[in-house]
Amino acid sequence: CFTLHVMNLEYKKVSLFEISYKKLTFSTSPDIFYPFSSAVGDRNPAVEDGSSPVIQLSSPFLYFGRTYRQIYVNNNGHLTFNQPSSVYTPYSFPINGSQDIIAGLWTDLDNRVKGVVSYQQYTSGNVLTNATLDINTYFPNLKFNASWVFVAMWNKVAYFSETSFQVVLISGSNYSFILMNYGDIAVTEHPVQAGYDTVNSTHYFVIPGSNHGSSISNLKISSNVDVPGRWAFRVDSEPSNSILKCKSLIYR
Repeated sequence: CFTLHVMNLEYKKVSLFEISYKKLTFSTSPDIFYPFSSAVGDRNPAVEDGSSPVIQLSSPFLYFGRTYRQIYVNNNGHLTFNQPSSVYTPYSFPINGSQDIIAGLWTDLDNRVKGVVSYQQYTSGNVLTNATLDINTYFPNLKFNASWVFVAMWNKVAYFSETSFQVVLISGSNYSFILMNYGDIAVTEHPVQAGYDTVNSTHYFVIPGSNHGSSISNLKISSNVDVPGRWAFRVDSEPSNSILKCKSLIYR
């Protein structure tokens, strides 16, 4: 897991640490971010509480026993499958509701002033190679090969100050995974939540601390896979272990 001790470092050491650490996770496009599109055709409309049009998936995505061939990227920080959602105040997981939800950062985001909400699918190239490496690192013994990656990106969206994060769906054979990657996240007094939920809340997970606006900025240094700013989940069937590598999570 990850602990940051800046106060005990000398000035020169702090400077060098900040440079390398910023390069790792805190740059404008952190290294943990998968490539994302900014093309007009792959952008959500810049409207309050808007959503993407229905996106036909180039490969089916298995989500806790349900197979989906379409998805919606909602401006307020979450993904839905059957219909778009304009809801800006997150329901607390478990919802015990009637739809599956993946919430990268579900809150009252606004892309009208600045920032871009976009999406992109990949079926070949370096993105699949990197996804294969990542999943095999976090979930060893699966011998996984990624055949499809979907990246939903909220880039520098206006939210008190700029907020950037992404949700990455990865699939191959009968396996499905989610990566949630976090850059700079603005502190807020608005309700907020990150994690996932399913129909009737048969399976759900809330990233620790993500439902408290005062500590939400710490998402960029929290993790369950020892990679600051990244959370990884297997979602094709019952999760065998949502907390993967960390015996004690660092979230402060």
